[in-house]
Amino acid sequence: MEYSNDVEAVEALRKKYEMLRKEVAKIIVGQDEIVRQIVTAIFSNGHCLLIGVPGLAKTLMINTIGEALGMTFSRIQFTPDLMPSDIVGTEILDESRKFRFIPGPIFANIILADEINRTPPKTQSAMLEAMQERAVTTSGKTFKLDEPFFVLATQNPIEQEGTYPLPEAQLDRFMFNIWLDYPTFEEEKTIVRNTTTDHAVKVENILDAEEVLFFQKLVRKVPVPDNVLDFAVRLATKTRPKTDAAHHFANEYLAWGAGPRASQFLIIGAKCHAALHGKYSPDIEDIKSIALPVLRHRFVRNYKAEAENISPEDIVQELLRS
Repeated sequence: MEYSNDVEAVEALRKKYEMLRKEVAKIIVGQDEIVRQIVTAIFSNGHCLLIGVPGLAKTLMINTIGEALGMTFSRIQFTPDLMPSDIVGTEILDESRKFRFIPGPIFANIILADEINRTPPKTQSAMLEAMQERAVTTSGKTFKLDEPFFVLATQNPIEQEGTYPLPEAQLDRFMFNIWLDYPTFEEEKTIVRNTTTDHAVKVENILDAEEVLFFQKLVRKVPVPDNVLDFAVRLATKTRPKTDAAHHFANEYLAWGAGPRASQFLIIGAKCHAALHGKYSPDIEDIKSIALPVLRHRFVRNYKAEAENISPEDIVQELLRS
């Protein structure tokens, strides 16, 4: 894969994204914004936390994107009795009386961690190491995971009984927090029409793992103007209550603000958002386009916000307006 310059490579990324979007649309009706955010996270080398009620095709969406990207896909169903070895893998004694490592389902390019908050913290920490270090440790040995590596974890917003809330440190590792909503009436009609016949749709490979790695590196090379960098950092610092840069909304409704990782993800996400739309440098509108999924899980609302029903979305929108 050779391009004469980075401008040509960005144009190739835009075209590949359009092809990918159309390919995914063969299976997934609507949800264009969700698909865009997931693809943005993949090319930004980040992970996603997807929140939505059962039956909204979260698994099918990720499986379809994995097929179109030509990457391996693995689904891990998180349960209260799931152990770290069930994710990472385990050593067994083979016929020659030697220990041999059997890789677990974490050894894939795209991981769907279904209902991640249903498993205890010990197992969640094994997932955290894989997400952060792109490696797993077992029996004192470290095994590197295949690149690219992308985790999409899901949570059910309805049932809270028997769950273990993700700690703030683990939430912060997710680049995006994406809320999946119900389809529109017309979209649901199309879904029902398409899925109640025997017509099978085949998803074609648009990219492979090598190309995804190339475009991940390309995104990081996209230059960022100083005013865009200032905007991103100021947006993150405004969420920190009781500091000089705090917005009055943060002082009134937040107990804790976003850390520096928010600024990093705002910039890398804006770079990718710009490149996917054929721009060679991000502007402030690119920051605004990805601000909500980057920020909504990085601050902690206080009791007053809960009592007055001030949502994370309300806070982010107020920060952007100011």
